Amino acid sequence: MKKFLKNYKSYLILIGSIILGTIMGLIFKEKAAIVSPLGDLFLNMLLVIVVPLIFLTLSTSIGRMKQPKRIGKILGTIILVFVFTSIVSVFVGLGTSKMFKLVDVKDTNSIKEVLTEDTEVEKEDVNFLQKTVDTITVNDFSKVLSRDNMIALIVFSILFGISINMSKGKGEKLLNVLESANHVVQSFIKLIMYYAPIGLGCYFASLVGTFGGEIAAGYGKTFIIYTVVAVLFYFIVYSLYAFIAGGKNGFVSYWKNILPATLTSLGTCSSAASIPVNTMCAKNIGVPDDIADTTIPLGTSFHKDGSIIGSVFKIMFLVCLFNSDVSSLKILGIALLATLLVTAVPIGGGTISEMLIITMLGFPVSALPILTIIATIIDPPATMLNVVGDSASSMLVSRLVDGKHWMKKRSSLIE
Repeated sequence: MKKFLKNYKSYLILIGSIILGTIMGLIFKEKAAIVSPLGDLFLNMLLVIVVPLIFLTLSTSIGRMKQPKRIGKILGTIILVFVFTSIVSVFVGLGTSKMFKLVDVKDTNSIKEVLTEDTEVEKEDVNFLQKTVDTITVNDFSKVLSRDNMIALIVFSILFGISINMSKGKGEKLLNVLESANHVVQSFIKLIMYYAPIGLGCYFASLVGTFGGEIAAGYGKTFIIYTVVAVLFYFIVYSLYAFIAGGKNGFVSYWKNILPATLTSLGTCSSAASIPVNTMCAKNIGVPDDIADTTIPLGTSFHKDGSIIGSVFKIMFLVCLFNSDVSSLKILGIALLATLLVTAVPIGGGTISEMLIITMLGFPVSALPILTIIATIIDPPATMLNVVGDSASSMLVSRLVDGKHWMKKRSSLIE
């Protein structure tokens, strides 16, 4: 019990502050807006660190990246399986979030007025190519250092990281400086997160007090729907993957050995912390050592079923909140890209992906705390899917690499 409380301490405190803020908003209604500046303080501190966070994390991550060893067929198959299962996750998230309207707000115009910044963006009629160029580039360096040009900042950071990598030894000193700055930024974020319970609690109290219980009900509804979807995905989709990979024997072996990884992911709420147990479970299922040792660590970084479904839910929550019309194809692309940013950036990727969602959908950056709250409440079931999904994927990789009798080959090697 002590270990559980230790692992979930920050999560429980955040949830507690959000619940308290909801109660305050429902009791004091419009008067709860008096604590709005305390919520704005958290938002402002979060937004002011976004630009250096994106630049430093992306540029240093890519700058340090070494040429991975070629593992031929296994690596190619892993990529294929990860892409396929990720697309499945997007469609599951999209289908369920469209089936059930996550939040139902009557006065969407009031919300837009409260959340939209004072700056107005002039709309111009430009062709698609020009719009693309204007989105991913700017004509002045100072404009890169602005959250108004988020995608251009991401592109610049990636290219800067690649340039450092290409410079090899000559860029080492600059890379060390950037990494030192990155550590400072991470420490700054930790300081901000100490204030998160107060900031989010006050933000939520003001929001609920102004717009009633509609948004609060939306969060509760989102959590319930996501949890139900996660449980169904866990039992149905992963059972299907196990059966496709190994038939009846694969199905039985999967469910006989997957529980330790499931409990570890829920107990630690960390994909990285679950790697040892998850790898052991995959090998116990019958996955060859070389495939398990490759797929599980890579999956922890680049394959997150739960996070992908969560990204879709975040998008659909904002779409419902602002009463917007977004195509399914665009949602698919943004969800995959947002999840890729979470996996590509070790620390701070969640904030960057949420900013990407807001920017690409054209919503105000002041909506960031809304996505932060959603990310917080769905974290445990999302982590469970992220972890267990890697074991199921390792079975599919084994099937494609070693053929339909891969489980028998593993058994003969053990004997």
